Amino acid sequence: MPAASERPAGRAVPSLPHTWRPMGVRLAVVGFGLTLLVVCAAAWFGFDDETRARFTFLQRATLLALGAGFATIGWALGRSRVTAESAALVVVNGFRTRRLAWEQVVAVHLPAGAPWATLDLADGTTISAMAFQGSDGKVARDGVRQLRALIARAGPADD
Repeated sequence: MPAASERPAGRAVPSLPHTWRPMGVRLAVVGFGLTLLVVCAAAWFGFDDETRARFTFLQRATLLALGAGFATIGWALGRSRVTAESAALVVVNGFRTRRLAWEQVVAVHLPAGAPWATLDLADGTTISAMAFQGSDGKVARDGVRQLRALIARAGPADD
């Protein structure tokens, strides 16, 4: 039995350029990030002046560095995307961007229970496509189907 993302597509091939982005990850990054910021700010301003004065410069710098680290990780996760262009497929995962010619992309898979989709490449390797998060459910499966249709339209690579 094929994976849910491998069932026949009922949707048309999207027009190019088309970009897919993860929905749940972006909502979680913004939601939890803002919640953490509000809680930390409320705690800081809830302290009396004497308690705030006991924090050393290095302790304050450490807290700011941790906050900046969390923000950087959230930004990297939130910027993940896959963009289908007429000449290439652009895959952005965190801080790495890969531009793949359509001939390089053989297939895309999102098996049930997988955290994100994978792209099979012509050279036998695979890369992650974090734009299609398994936790996004139907939205991710539909995106994989659309990308699969674009890969099929591009045709097999010449050997």
